[in-house]
Parts: sequence; structure tokens; C-alpha cells
Amino acid sequence: MASEAVKKILEAEALSDKKNAEARKQRDDIISSASGKSSLAIQKKLSDAHSELSKLKSEYDKKLEEYKKNAEAECQKKIDSIRQQAEKNMGKAVDEIINRYF
Repeated sequence: MASEAVKKILEAEALSDKKNAEARKQRDDIISSASGKSSLAIQKKLSDAHSELSKLKSEYDKKLEEYKKNAEAECQKKIDSIRQQAEKNMGKAVDEIINRYF
């Protein structure tokens, strides 16, 4: 009878060890799965952020190009205006010099 009790205790311990091992394996599987899913989620978020960054950069590049064109056009208008004024002034200066000395 004592050997029966010892046998049952040993069987119970073996069953307990087996269930503990299964529980550890299941825990490790859950952790591994969660880690893999979180890695994929992080990669997706990074990819989405990179896509958004590319989109914003493209939009800002277009705006910058438009701004540069407008600025260049405005500068050219001012240069032309200054050039016309300088030509008028030069004509007046030449006329004044001619009138004073001749």
C-alpha cells in the first residue's frame, strides 16, 4: 500500500512536471507570437511613416519649386523695371551733359 501511494505521488509529480513544461512552452509560444506581431506592427508603422514622409517631401518640393519660379519672375520684373529706369536716367544724364558742355 505504501508503494501504491509512492507510485501515485510519483505519477502526480510526473504529471505536474509535464503540465508545467506544457505551460512554459505555451507561455513561450505566446510571447514569441506577440513579439513577432509587435515587430510586424512596428515595421508597418515605420513603413507608413516613411510613406507619409515621402508624400510630404514631394508636396513641399512642389511648393518650393513654385515659390522659386514666382520669386524668379518677381525678381526679373524688378530687374527689368530698374533697367528701364536706368536707361531713362542715362538718357537724361547724357542730355544734361550735352546741354551743359555744348
